[in-house]
Amino acid sequence: MGELADKAGITVRTLRFYRERKLIPPPRREGRIAWYGEHHLARLRTIGALLERGHTLGGIAELIAAFESGRRDVGELLGLDGMPSWSEETPVRLTPEALADYFEGEVTPENLSTSLDIGYLRVDGDEIVHVSRRLLDASHTLVERGVPLAAVLAAGRELRFHVDAIAETFTELLRTHILADVMAEAADCPGPDAEHTAEHTARISETVERLRPLTKAVVDAELSMAMDRRIREGVEAWLRERAGDDAGGGAGTAGQWAEP
Repeated sequence: MGELADKAGITVRTLRFYRERKLIPPPRREGRIAWYGEHHLARLRTIGALLERGHTLGGIAELIAAFESGRRDVGELLGLDGMPSWSEETPVRLTPEALADYFEGEVTPENLSTSLDIGYLRVDGDEIVHVSRRLLDASHTLVERGVPLAAVLAAGRELRFHVDAIAETFTELLRTHILADVMAEAADCPGPDAEHTAEHTARISETVERLRPLTKAVVDAELSMAMDRRIREGVEAWLRERAGDDAGGGAGTAGQWAEP
């Protein structure tokens, strides 16, 4: 304990206090000897960095609890790692203090729990992994422009609902009209034959690779047209409101802008 406290730059009394508050995990014990490792030192340095950034010990405890709740990867537990991936997103690894700096003042236990719940973040050891560089950068830009992170995450949760429905539509098309023969062959196999399973998985992967650009093109085209419709409707509604408030010549000008 003394060696760990010395390396972390804190007193043994402070280390004991952190242990009592469960801010660090318990040591590995061999008889009466308690062993601390690099994981404990990394946790203490994270606590120190968050304290320097103005977080309270209570807030840090809540953040750590949220970190811990995100440690289990469901896909890994279910053995789905070998399935073909449709996504081409690049994950980003961050330390907790780097994440706090990225969204200064916005990394609260509530926002962190929401991010873990949506699936934007997962915890790997003492690091946090964001699932998508593009989503991380987009969220950062929105927060910089004045949108609260909580609002960004709420929009992300709503968007997830809608894109899940889109994915279900495309998945049903694939299952019914393109992968029906592969699934039928797999159902006819007498058992979990490794060779046949590998063959079917390879055919599914090939289909995924072939159809990914087509699906993205369809969604991008539909979203672009939908954004055009919504923005146009919003601008026209705003112009009609201005025209209604104006008296005299201003209304005519607004009406001209409102023409489709």
